[in-house]
Amino acid sequence: MIVDAAGQKGTGRWTAISALELGAPITAITESVFARGISSLTGQREQAQQVLQGGTAPVPPGEGFVDDVRQALYAAKLVSYAQGLDMLREAGREYGWDLNLKDIASLWRAGCIIRADLLDEIMKAYESEPPANLLFAPAFAEAIGAAVPAWRRVVATAVSAGIPVPVMSSALAYYDALRAPRLPAALIQGQRDYFGAHTYQRVDKPGTFHTLWSEGRAEVEW
Repeated sequence: MIVDAAGQKGTGRWTAISALELGAPITAITESVFARGISSLTGQREQAQQVLQGGTAPVPPGEGFVDDVRQALYAAKLVSYAQGLDMLREAGREYGWDLNLKDIASLWRAGCIIRADLLDEIMKAYESEPPANLLFAPAFAEAIGAAVPAWRRVVATAVSAGIPVPVMSSALAYYDALRAPRLPAALIQGQRDYFGAHTYQRVDKPGTFHTLWSEGRAEVEW
């Protein structure tokens, strides 16, 4: 009986703004902020139900899929923590802060709104040799790896059923982007150089380059 229009008091918005300023990919939190935003567009949503088409497929019933959702939620939550801690590390570099991520996790555990048993394991991960990313810690790499098949099934099922899962899907995209040997950013850099002479780097030699796209497409070092 609750209206499906979520409000916010600013914490997520402030986090998203800081992430953009730092260039930190906080996709899970940012997508959750956007999801709240679209939920509030009640007038547009009512119109959309009348004019926008979308085929749907049934969601598989039973406990098996319920467990898949449970694993997908856990995996997305791990990504959210990893992104947040990575953002804090980036903020430390940017602003000259000497941040101890283990201590921060302990403060959250002691009484923050995001306190959770998971923070105990996060504190252990940062005890001796802090990983470059929380997901690289052996315990978390193993845990999220085990959840990946269920995670993919849930996102694929939701997309087929026309159910929006922006946070789960963006967290999965982050996970896949992080582990991908090559990303389409190469094409983006080429396009940026074409329309704005933003230059690019090459995989086969050092330096910064620009292609003279309207002048025979010769390449020059910039």
